[in-house]
Amino acid sequence: MTDAFSIQWRDLLETLLNRGASAGADLVEVFMERTDHLGLLAEQDLITSVNPSFARGAGLRVFLDGRDGFVSTNDLSSAGLTRALDQALAMLGLSPERLSNARGFEGLRPLTDHGLSKDTWLDRCPSMSDASETLLKGTIQLERLGQHLQVRRGSYARDWQEVMVAASDGTFARDIRLHQSTGLSVLAADGDHRSSVGRRYGSTDQPDDLRNWDTEASASEVCESAGRMLRADYVDAGQMPAVLANRFGGVIFHEACGHLLETTQIERGTTPFADKVGESIAHPAVTAIDEGLSGGAFGSLSMDDEGMEPERTVLIENGVLKRFISDRAGELRTGHKRTGSGRRQSHAFAAASRMRNTYIDAGPHTPEELIGSVDRGLYCKAMGGGSVGPTGQFNFSVEEGYLIENGALTKPVKGATLIGDAKEVMPRISMCANDLELAAGFCGSVSGSVFVTVGQPHIKVDSITVGGR
Repeated sequence: MTDAFSIQWRDLLETLLNRGASAGADLVEVFMERTDHLGLLAEQDLITSVNPSFARGAGLRVFLDGRDGFVSTNDLSSAGLTRALDQALAMLGLSPERLSNARGFEGLRPLTDHGLSKDTWLDRCPSMSDASETLLKGTIQLERLGQHLQVRRGSYARDWQEVMVAASDGTFARDIRLHQSTGLSVLAADGDHRSSVGRRYGSTDQPDDLRNWDTEASASEVCESAGRMLRADYVDAGQMPAVLANRFGGVIFHEACGHLLETTQIERGTTPFADKVGESIAHPAVTAIDEGLSGGAFGSLSMDDEGMEPERTVLIENGVLKRFISDRAGELRTGHKRTGSGRRQSHAFAAASRMRNTYIDAGPHTPEELIGSVDRGLYCKAMGGGSVGPTGQFNFSVEEGYLIENGALTKPVKGATLIGDAKEVMPRISMCANDLELAAGFCGSVSGSVFVTVGQPHIKVDSITVGGR
């Protein structure tokens, strides 16, 4: 059998699926992958870490009466895959040696090959030498444009993946994915003053993305932010209105609310929105979308990890909850129709309902109108890290913030943290601007870390708790 995935795998996969179905499984699924990863880290003016890795393997999942068994293996031989399948069957008390209530398997459909036009992508990506040169160009630009910089870092990652999915419902599909991400970060220090700023950029399905990276523009953005925050005063804590900038500002919606709209949260009993479809859960100004279709966006895909093509899913429309993000298991166990959102980090994980490109949609206002409507509050230009509780409680640091006074931005402030609860904050998002933008990110959950996009236009939150000094 060839290493590459092609129609040549059909006979073996059909044999496996027929074996599982004949043992009494409701559904059998095989997910196979090959990966090629390259990671680079630049510190100051040197490449300090080079991390190449390669992998191949399969994950086999069996469903019976709402339960599932999952086994992964790096052995893609007929014997290795059969052994893994039998182990998954045994988890549910099934055995190929004891046929019981055999489900009919009618064979795989013709191969849907999303990877046909993508077979040259890996060869077209920059070499390690070219990627290193570009990354060092970025750290040199940081030195040229920044002041009081103690640390300059740049990172690059290239992730290539070939996948094939086959299931006993006839699903038979192949795809090739390519994700590239770059990041620049600095630590500035002057006496007792400190500021730490970083930015990440990423794309999917664009082999020339690193070659087209404007290192000077990215370095300028990082250095300007670090310079403004270096001597900024600390913000006073309190309850106040806040305006959150577009792009990565959407991380709060992703973390605090988006996860609560995945069917895995219904299965766990951890979402307060489980029985709220058709009800208002947000301000009428809010429409939220999850989709896998935006060209080049980090969370876009031609098919999910269960072989289903993506769609545009309106989660919230004018404040009303419309849909949940669902995968195969979510549809089976909760009744919410699949949305092409079954995703996993690798063959070592079973797929689960996961976000793709998730964002609050654009509204009718300008960012200036949002800021002008605030007498005294906080403008959050860039968000940092944070944490989220299982039912939507969150706190996120503000990496770059400014006071709003009498409808205008005034002095920079640091040390701010936004604290809240999804079900309380969503009804307070009263204005959305017309400048929707997306930003690349990574999301960790039950099926591992996956590539996602967060996003929003500028939004106004009428009242939120701001932690500070």
